[in-house]
Amino acid sequence: MSQPLILASGSEIRQQLLRNAGLKFDVIPARVDEDMVRDALLAEQAKPRDIADALAELKAMKVSQKRPDALVIGCDQVLSLGSTILSKPESPKDAREQLVQMRGKRHDLLSAVVICEAGKPLWRHVGVVRMTMRDFSDSYLDSYVAKNWESIRHSVGAYKLEEEGVRLFTQIQGDYFTVLGLPLLDLLSYLTLRGDLE
Repeated sequence: MSQPLILASGSEIRQQLLRNAGLKFDVIPARVDEDMVRDALLAEQAKPRDIADALAELKAMKVSQKRPDALVIGCDQVLSLGSTILSKPESPKDAREQLVQMRGKRHDLLSAVVICEAGKPLWRHVGVVRMTMRDFSDSYLDSYVAKNWESIRHSVGAYKLEEEGVRLFTQIQGDYFTVLGLPLLDLLSYLTLRGDLE
């Protein structure tokens, strides 16, 4: 890799995905008021794809301005249930309510990645996965939230597909890495085309 690579995210799973792919990078989480930006974009009736993209760009730009020598990767994930955008649950009660809303329905998970250099966006991609939840029972829902709260509180939609959350679904159409919050194959293809990776 000819330039330093920085991930502008504290997400453990995104770091693990990049490490597993053999990338060397630093982690500098971007300090961004995501809720304020998301609310402003929703007030302007922005599409879920545009919200994810704007937040990913904002994070990458913030770090890129401090480290213009590096390629900075910004990421964001948005869950779209019809016209509703769901965020990370704030409490077990909130997690339960989100899961009840999604039960038996399809939702879209959008994962955006933007690379910035010297404070300017170089490349962007938004991956979309269509996810259908099964019609699980209230008793399973209650035990799922109670058992998994410490983990799912950090995830939009109150589930992690790489954990017990996989049991909530009947169908998933799309890329597994995109579900985890990083369209990894597209990112690696871009870095390879640029000559940053062999």
